[in-house]
Amino acid sequence: MTDPHLEAALARKLRDHGPLLLPRRGLLVLSASALAAPVLPARALAQAAPPAPPQNPGAQSAVIDVDHARTDPIPIAIPDFGGGSELARGLAQVITGDLGNCGLFKPLNPASFIAGASPDQVPDFKAWAASGAQALVTGSVSGSGNSVRVEFRLWDILPGQQIQGTAYTTTAANWRRIGHIIADAVYERLLGEKGYFDTRIAYVARTGRRGHEMTRLAIMDQDGQNNKFLTNGNWLVLTPRFHPTRDEIAFMSYAGNRPRVYTFDLNTSRQAILGDFHGITLSPRFSPDGNSIIMAETRGGGSDIVVVPLATGAGRRLTDSGAIDVSPCYSPDGTQIVFNSDRDGDQQLFVMNADGSNVRRISYGKGRYATPVWSPRGDLIAYTRLGEGGFAIGVMHPDGSAERILSEGFDVEGPTFCPNGRVIMFWRSSAANREGVYSSRLVSIDITAFNERVVDTPTNASDPAWSPLAA
Repeated sequence: MTDPHLEAALARKLRDHGPLLLPRRGLLVLSASALAAPVLPARALAQAAPPAPPQNPGAQSAVIDVDHARTDPIPIAIPDFGGGSELARGLAQVITGDLGNCGLFKPLNPASFIAGASPDQVPDFKAWAASGAQALVTGSVSGSGNSVRVEFRLWDILPGQQIQGTAYTTTAANWRRIGHIIADAVYERLLGEKGYFDTRIAYVARTGRRGHEMTRLAIMDQDGQNNKFLTNGNWLVLTPRFHPTRDEIAFMSYAGNRPRVYTFDLNTSRQAILGDFHGITLSPRFSPDGNSIIMAETRGGGSDIVVVPLATGAGRRLTDSGAIDVSPCYSPDGTQIVFNSDRDGDQQLFVMNADGSNVRRISYGKGRYATPVWSPRGDLIAYTRLGEGGFAIGVMHPDGSAERILSEGFDVEGPTFCPNGRVIMFWRSSAANREGVYSSRLVSIDITAFNERVVDTPTNASDPAWSPLAA
């Protein structure tokens, strides 16, 4: 549910709302020890160890850039980690899933492995090369009680070189996060930019017939695992957004039949109204420094953009056009704001300075524009466009140039960027049948319109928000 449907949303019959307890997400305790090569015996160092000299200097390396990986994914072998436990096998599966789903790696079928992968020995590089691998991940799991130590090594096969070796210590319950962190490390070392796998997705879970749905705030890991419902569905909820540094979400709720913006503490499940406003408050987003929330407040027949410091809750109005100004989003450096407005007679995208000055229109395509979001890199703005052919998800430069459509459909809406700006997630809905049954699924896609894929959720889903990288 987004701004084009605001009037319909306001007319919905709503029910009571309340939070469910959410256990605090397990915090990772990192020993952060680097594992030097050669690996007999493994040795923990206080700082990252330099890679060992390659056995084949000048040989082709698995290290490439994203553009090359998009057309020629890196063949990578990820055997089960040593230790023989279910956790050891599960770690390899998590890493394989992360790297395979991003479309930039080609995890090899374990049936093709013709060499062993002992975590305590230098690999047989010739044998692994014969398997087709250009990179290899090996690792081991050890520990007792509730403590787990995971060691992993990343090998560049053709030159015959270890390029990373790290050990992590955490609780047994937090093992999946270790897998995501390792996948991020592999992504960064081989592609040269930060990964995004150790992240979460907040979204709106939807059950029931269209027009009579129950909606709940939900959260999950970016691969669809560890799904939790945060609210009980008694009230309509929309547009969850993550705090940049804290385990906190801002969202819109119709609790008490009065649509307003709330904050939700993911550690305590405490829910609080943001500020005291006469009108409806909607479409919140945190500022890049996390000290305030920018949102829209209805006034008369329109709505204005307001910024609300979290310390005081006292809003400061940035627009006063008499139009419907909604869906504000800061640039990564906090100096500019993109929003959509009908001040020119139809719903279009505008950019202004953070103090509300220098407003200028940036969208001029055919159709109406909504839900703009600034890339973490600062180079793109993603949006929803509604035209004659239906809905579309697109991107443009902050000055409105180089507009590109990434995906189209009957109803596609609500883009959100992953932390490195490489991938966008949105939702795709189908038409309802006579009984009101329909589907609404989260979808991810590369910013070049590459590798579109559905993200699994236990219910219909909408309004995704991608978290920052976990601390």
